[in-house]
Amino acid sequence: MKALVLAGGTGTRLRPFSYSMPKQLIPVANRPVLEHVLESVRDLGVTEIGLIVGDHEPQIAAVLGDGGRLGVRLTYLRQDAPRGLAHTVAIARDFLGDDDFVMYLGDNMLPEGVADIAADFRTGRPAAQVVVHRVADPRAFGVAELGPDGEVLRLVEKPAEPRSDLALIGVYFFTPAIHEAVAAIRPSARGELEITDAIQWLVESGSDVRAREYRGYWKDTGRVEDVLACNRRLLDDLRHEIAGEVDEATELIGPVVVEAGAKVTASLIEGPAIIGAGTVVDAAHIGPYTSLGRDCLLHATHVDDSIILDGAEVSGAGRLNASLIGRAATVNSGDRGSAHHRLIVGDHTHVEVAA
Repeated sequence: MKALVLAGGTGTRLRPFSYSMPKQLIPVANRPVLEHVLESVRDLGVTEIGLIVGDHEPQIAAVLGDGGRLGVRLTYLRQDAPRGLAHTVAIARDFLGDDDFVMYLGDNMLPEGVADIAADFRTGRPAAQVVVHRVADPRAFGVAELGPDGEVLRLVEKPAEPRSDLALIGVYFFTPAIHEAVAAIRPSARGELEITDAIQWLVESGSDVRAREYRGYWKDTGRVEDVLACNRRLLDDLRHEIAGEVDEATELIGPVVVEAGAKVTASLIEGPAIIGAGTVVDAAHIGPYTSLGRDCLLHATHVDDSIILDGAEVSGAGRLNASLIGRAATVNSGDRGSAHHRLIVGDHTHVEVAA
């Protein structure tokens, strides 16, 4: 089995970050979302991965290289513009050959993994097998209507009146039968080749199409709120580890990771929290569910439930909560007092806030 991981797209819901970096490289628990995804694929026993990329290919390649660091082999496949999920299958045709494959959206987090679902696919080998998850409001998703034995009867994209609460969540298993389906469909009303249309074509052609429910934690990290929520979920599994320097005037509460080369002085760190390599924290209060990237500087600031990306500097900024601070951004104090701030700050931004 091979894999097709999708890391193109424009990431409009994550602007301003997605203007300067691919959304799949935004870190969760101090590691890019895309690394978490690739490890999930590797844990299925799949190491040959085609990675669909767009204009941000150089940044992604700079982080992932050939995939060897993660135990996989990456083949970069360029998509000139977002033309639909089925279009990615078409442009990956030569890479996929006649192998079965798993298609995995590169901004979806399923930390419990789908190994059992993959095993079912390998055993039964239906033409296609979709992964579904129960959601409160299915109207925003592709929805699967199932028969009594888990067979897919119909797929409906964003139905006004859903007949099911089982949403497609961005992991699909396919045999080579999907290639005929992709070749047979035409662009949808929004001008894209929809993978739901290709799977529905298989259903209508009499092919065996199955669904398996994923019951673990799932998050599409397409919005700031989702990224922060996913960061909280992963930090819940954090194990205390101090590899950097922590002075005697600092108090650590709960699980805290201080990576090698980081330095913490005269501060309070309440875990779960991660202090990235090379980061300096001085006279600061780092609250729970905070991830600080590499080579950051935090001074005289209270930060909690936030993600601060590599190279950012936050000084005298009062209290930051539920914030996402971009790479090399600078946040420092202004002239007036304030008790609380919330910031969503893109790369290389300079912001002054009331101290």
